[in-house]
Amino acid sequence: MKPAATVLCSGSGAAHSRPYVSSPIRTCSCPRSVSLNNGTKPVVSAAKSYNLLLGLSLALLSAVLIGVSVIMKKKALLRLQSGGNTRAGDGGHGYLKDWLWWGGLLTMGAGEVCNFAAYAFAPATLVTPLGALAVIISAVLASYLLGEVLNVIGKFGCFLCILGSVLLVIHAPQEKEVTSLQEMTDKILKPGFLVYAILVLLSALLLVLIVAPRFGQTHILVYLSICSLLGAFTVSSAKGLAIVLQTGFYDYTVFANPLTWILLVTLVLSILAQVNYLNKSLDIFNTQMVYPIYYVLFTSVVLCTSVILFQEWSSMSPIDVVTTVGSFLVIVVGVTLLNLFRDNTLTLKQLSAQMSRPADSPSAEPPRRR
Repeated sequence: MKPAATVLCSGSGAAHSRPYVSSPIRTCSCPRSVSLNNGTKPVVSAAKSYNLLLGLSLALLSAVLIGVSVIMKKKALLRLQSGGNTRAGDGGHGYLKDWLWWGGLLTMGAGEVCNFAAYAFAPATLVTPLGALAVIISAVLASYLLGEVLNVIGKFGCFLCILGSVLLVIHAPQEKEVTSLQEMTDKILKPGFLVYAILVLLSALLLVLIVAPRFGQTHILVYLSICSLLGAFTVSSAKGLAIVLQTGFYDYTVFANPLTWILLVTLVLSILAQVNYLNKSLDIFNTQMVYPIYYVLFTSVVLCTSVILFQEWSSMSPIDVVTTVGSFLVIVVGVTLLNLFRDNTLTLKQLSAQMSRPADSPSAEPPRRR
């Protein structure tokens, strides 16, 4: 009779015995469990380490789909405006009858689904800033479909966005700080996040009820600030629901948890509000201005939310934190160059000609002194 083999459980770290197997030590594939505060009922949680490759792939696919959707929706709004219908910024909803706008909405929805799934496999610190790639894709497509020119400055901006994204991927956090719905509940109820969430919500309500009716048509920051502030609830809800879906394969009780449905309702309402105010911004203001400002504001809010709620940066070294912030700033500069200088007609050939042009020779006779 051969002795039983020792099996190490990767979830609980405990050792237990099984009948003899070929190798004396094996790793148990049991799902990792986390006990509740009372210690009476184990709750299965998501894996401790991120699957960065899968999360990165989903984030890139999301950027492609969202970049395409931006062009489709903008083209539909321009067609609506040329037809003499009431603009979306003036309260019109004629775009709801346009198949191109619905196609853009469905494409954006698919991109958001991929983005939602990416939060389950990668940190929000990585997924959200990679949205800059959607700006690159929309800029390239706009040069072909909307008649906009991608000049040498815009190309340099694209390069900076790609460079910042690569650095961001390299220095992204590797460990999850929230792996179960119970941990999510504990972090949400912390005083620090409660104060932050109340301040964000009050700021958004102030903009919607007081500032937007008076200054929304003339100041680009109003509608975009509303969208960005609501992003704090969108991303945190998406991250929480991603944890629910992951743990739901092993523990079906998470679907009966009230927090699951609170997160779902919050996600739907925040997305609907963001789509509404983003449509108004696109209809009133230039695309060149809307998306870089929206990207900077939205990503800044999400990064603050990640630090306060998910504490994703707690497992990062100081070098990784500094590089992550620097990568975000590089992407911001790239997005700014890509959009704000889009009307500039400078080409690479013209730039090379100006750099190789010799300086004017000085006058042969110096000016006479009197």
